[in-house]
Amino acid sequence: MHFVDAKGILSAHNGMNLYRGCTHGCIYCDSRSACYGFTHAFEDIEVKRNAPELLEKALRSKRKRCMIGTGAMCDPYMHCEQQLQLTRKCLEIIHQYGFGLAIQTKSNRILRDIDLLNGIHERAKCVVQMTLTTWNEDLCRMIEPNVSSTKERVQALQMFHEAGIPTVVWLSPILPYINDTKENLEGILEYCIQAKVYGIICFDMGVTLREGSREHFYAALDRHFPGMKERYQRKYGYSYQLPSERNAQLMEYFKEICRRNGIVHDVDACFQYLRAFPEKYEQLTLF
Repeated sequence: MHFVDAKGILSAHNGMNLYRGCTHGCIYCDSRSACYGFTHAFEDIEVKRNAPELLEKALRSKRKRCMIGTGAMCDPYMHCEQQLQLTRKCLEIIHQYGFGLAIQTKSNRILRDIDLLNGIHERAKCVVQMTLTTWNEDLCRMIEPNVSSTKERVQALQMFHEAGIPTVVWLSPILPYINDTKENLEGILEYCIQAKVYGIICFDMGVTLREGSREHFYAALDRHFPGMKERYQRKYGYSYQLPSERNAQLMEYFKEICRRNGIVHDVDACFQYLRAFPEKYEQLTLF
């Protein structure tokens, strides 16, 4: 890893990325795409060492409290977070200033900070988001090799529910010919029901590939699924969107199970929930 001084930390929509790059090794990772302009190896993590100072300055200057998002482009609980605790320092600032948090990860390292997340939720609002892609633990180790297993993530979701912190699952990606089966979908949805998640975000059953991420994905297919790369190339060519042939029936089943169990599954409704700051906390007090 290497350290930089960032010029800013919050995006126009109040999202932040404390790191650039990732060590989780997921074979389908879109963040590897050439369009994001990485000038260093993806696994050589860029650490924004001045992120806490920038965040405090940004929150101090806001006229209204809002939800702060993190984890969309890089996971805030990569291996280096265990040593650096950059995410924890930023959570302390969010809690101090009374802002809300929508945080996304694939790692059960997030449980280290359950005290702060609970504090944020008691004072404002906190939503924990977890990505789940496969019910099969062996397949999980192939496609997401250096991150918490599916069972470990589900256990974390259950612990957050018990703590009173709402959770949202990202059901993505579903890889054609690999995990686009009803058995896999049944397993994931059963986990979500057990964990009593608030919502599930699923755009469609499939995956997207761009220049940079496509090459990495195909190399992984050659290692783990001989002949699969050629099958993808025959079917999809260089398309950005690679929908599963089973998309229609799997999405119908997904929506039915969510409706039956009271799980919010409309994508717009899920995003609205993640962005919505509780009205009674909207007005800032002076610090």
